[in-house]
Amino acid sequence: ACPAPVAAYVPATRFGDTIIVSGQLPSVKGDFSAFTGVVPNQISVEKAKEASQICFLNNIAAALTQLKNGETLRLVQIQGFVQSANDFHDQPIVLNGASELAVQILGENGKHARTAVGVSTLPKNVAVEISCTFQAIKE
Repeated sequence: ACPAPVAAYVPATRFGDTIIVSGQLPSVKGDFSAFTGVVPNQISVEKAKEASQICFLNNIAAALTQLKNGETLRLVQIQGFVQSANDFHDQPIVLNGASELAVQILGENGKHARTAVGVSTLPKNVAVEISCTFQAIKE
């Protein structure tokens, strides 16, 4: 199920065959606590990779709410944000968790463009936030 927004916005919006998903946190049944803190000082790179996978799954859940009968998803882009220590420069490694999962789930339709950015803080003190753009395609 798609996590409920934490502010005044919708989880996903669609125009034409493009689906844009709002930034998703590593929420499991509304709980972020296992994936909070600054990478790598308060949360390990491996744990942050796991957080990125959960963020991606939450993006898929939000995108699926926008599909019509007979459509499936093609991932176009991942935008990933990692709450990072000033001297941490391995944001792409953290986001590989999401990117690798995308290909496992969607196959060829999971190959995508990506941005991996380090930031000083994220909502709820989570380690990772991800927003995806998808294309709705005929199955």
